[in-house]
Amino acid sequence: MKLAALAQAAGLTLSQGGEANVTGFAIDHRKVAPGTVFGAFPGARVNGEDFIAAAIKAGAVAIVARPEAKVEGSVHFADAEPRRAFARLAQGFFVPVPETLVAVTGTNGKTSTVELTRQLWRMAGLRAASIGTLGVTTSDESVSTGLTSPDIVTFLSNMTGLAREGVSHVAFEASSHGLSQFRSEGPRVAAAAFTNLSRDHLDYHATMDDYFAAKMRLFDEVVADDGTAVVWADDAWSAQAIAHAERRGLNLFTVGEQGKQLRLRSRTATALGQTLQVEYLGMTVKIDLPLIGAYQAANAMVAAGLVLATGGAPAQTFDAMKRLQTVRGRLERAAVSAKGAPIYVDYAHTPDALQAAIAALRPHVTGRLIVVFGAGGDRDQGKRPEMGRIACRNADSVIVTDDNPRGEDPAAIRAMVLAGCAEGAMEIGDRRDAIGAAIVEASGGDVVLVAGKGHEQGQVVGSGAHARVLPFDDVTVAREMSGATSIPLGEH
Repeated sequence: MKLAALAQAAGLTLSQGGEANVTGFAIDHRKVAPGTVFGAFPGARVNGEDFIAAAIKAGAVAIVARPEAKVEGSVHFADAEPRRAFARLAQGFFVPVPETLVAVTGTNGKTSTVELTRQLWRMAGLRAASIGTLGVTTSDESVSTGLTSPDIVTFLSNMTGLAREGVSHVAFEASSHGLSQFRSEGPRVAAAAFTNLSRDHLDYHATMDDYFAAKMRLFDEVVADDGTAVVWADDAWSAQAIAHAERRGLNLFTVGEQGKQLRLRSRTATALGQTLQVEYLGMTVKIDLPLIGAYQAANAMVAAGLVLATGGAPAQTFDAMKRLQTVRGRLERAAVSAKGAPIYVDYAHTPDALQAAIAALRPHVTGRLIVVFGAGGDRDQGKRPEMGRIACRNADSVIVTDDNPRGEDPAAIRAMVLAGCAEGAMEIGDRRDAIGAAIVEASGGDVVLVAGKGHEQGQVVGSGAHARVLPFDDVTVAREMSGATSIPLGEH
């Protein structure tokens, strides 16, 4: 594909080098080959502009970088927002793409919502996939990418690969980091959803308003001009999200107790799920949802909203909701202990998510609710004591342990979490020991919640060049420990 054609399609000016044949795109200079377009972006830890000369030496036919970047011997697409310009260029190269794309943003629920959307499409007979924290998931495989929003080259190449495999419908997560760094640009997005907003990532965003503004790029710029905004209407930030959609002139589809298009009339907990009464187009529909918790109901309804907004048949969609499956690491019942206590694993790693997970399990507890959790290192420290307060206020027994300490002292992280607990929390640093202690403590009628890591397969210790990922899976550990009668706890 000629560079001139890509530039014209992207609306970028090209004065020379238009006959160059483009063979690929890269944002890592080590992946540059002859014919590559190289994106040189300043980053938090590495400045891509430092590798422009190396990329040109390796055969880059064009460099996308800021105007002040030094580029000699190659075409320079100079742009104040080089990430956006790079995405526009790459869009024309990575074809075809699936015909129907939807995106989901929000603090909590993104992973579940995109995966539940995929399940609803699959049950309607469509070839569908989801992209996000769990990786690229289709009906027959899952390939991990390791990021909620992969880099733009991975994102677009994934889309093209899925299209070539016959996938027609894709739901993907749009994180605030990904949106602010233009990692989800290019293909037409037919519908986009907002789930909720609560404290998270304030180590990256200066304020909650900045965090919300990053999320709203999805409505303001990414979704198609004639697209639909699906909004969970019951969140404190929902009105502002709706205002963004209305200013853009998007079609609006609101969901929840305050929803106008898909309204939740009632929700009743059952032994292994909940019964929803919803109203759609004047009809009242009963849905026996096989997922527990209010936030799981919210995720399922937002997923249904995305399906309906992109042409799904109402009766078929509501019927399929009765057969939805739990998403990996999202209130996943990992095991039942020898004493009959179920052990649930959840990804909750923010105050709001932890409170929601506890609230989801409470109706299913006849004895005590025992919570094991920690907080990640090198992340927003302000949420740690708040998570401690929520756990100690709402659970009957709390064990504070390590999450992913990364470059921080694990004991210092635990101390910050425990500062939010007025009394009664136990501290067990080793996560395996902590899970084992909770299981030993639990009796019939009790429920154990292991929160924070969910689907993750490793525990991150150290940072930078010294970082290590130690194999660790909460679900696997819970299953291994669930038959134990005593656990050597060591010092704690």
